[in-house]
Amino acid sequence: MSNQINVNIRMDKAIKEQADVLFSNLGFNLTTAVNAFVRQAIREQAIPFQISAKTSKDKYDEYFNPRNMQILMESVADLKAGKGIVKTMAELEAMAE
Repeated sequence: MSNQINVNIRMDKAIKEQADVLFSNLGFNLTTAVNAFVRQAIREQAIPFQISAKTSKDKYDEYFNPRNMQILMESVADLKAGKGIVKTMAELEAMAE
């Protein structure tokens, strides 16, 4: 019996399509790339790259706006302080409604 589980994530369709092309060109698929990211994050005990609000075209990525970055940094600080909250997917979906 395998120790593997399925993990479902939601992602913008256009982003997923771009990621599929990129990772295919690198000889990966999305699953392999996500697994590599998670393993590296565990090794470093951090996000394994700097998160920035600027894209390579020197435009701001709307997702990484200052408010979202503040929320992200507060969440990371809470997790490091042991203040993580565990929710089921059903609970998260109910919160979004």
